[in-house]
Amino acid sequence: MFTRKMSLWAVLGFITILLAGFHTAVAQSGAEQKQQSLYDRLGGLAPISVVVSDFIEVLVPDAVLNANPAIDAARKRVPAPYLKYHVTAMVCQATGGPCQYHGRGMKESHAHLNITEREWDRMVTLFKEVLAKHKVPAKETQELLDIVGSTKADIVVAQQR
Repeated sequence: MFTRKMSLWAVLGFITILLAGFHTAVAQSGAEQKQQSLYDRLGGLAPISVVVSDFIEVLVPDAVLNANPAIDAARKRVPAPYLKYHVTAMVCQATGGPCQYHGRGMKESHAHLNITEREWDRMVTLFKEVLAKHKVPAKETQELLDIVGSTKADIVVAQQR
């Protein structure tokens, strides 16, 4: 009888240790997910570059944006692949990835474009549509929008036309 009780306690003890280990592993896994960079949660460089490429593809021909003569002229002067390269590097770096953006600052890059609030809002709308198309989760979408929003003061410089 004593041996049988010992065996039962041993089994229960073993199960308790397994469950405690499982709980610790789950807790650690959750902590690692919380600590993952936005870059990692977006899937890294490949998915970021695809989303940026699609975004530039809808941004460049947009009639609302190109109604601004300065934007229209820039679109004709700056090749889309060049823009995709720089925006991809910027997003990669801003989200915690290994890339380094070596382009000009936002203020310097956009001052001559005389971008209005209306044009900014249109760009944000297009960006949200591309993120939705690629099923970027709500949390990551909001974090990306916060990053983009942090540049607004350097980009929107003109009064409404």
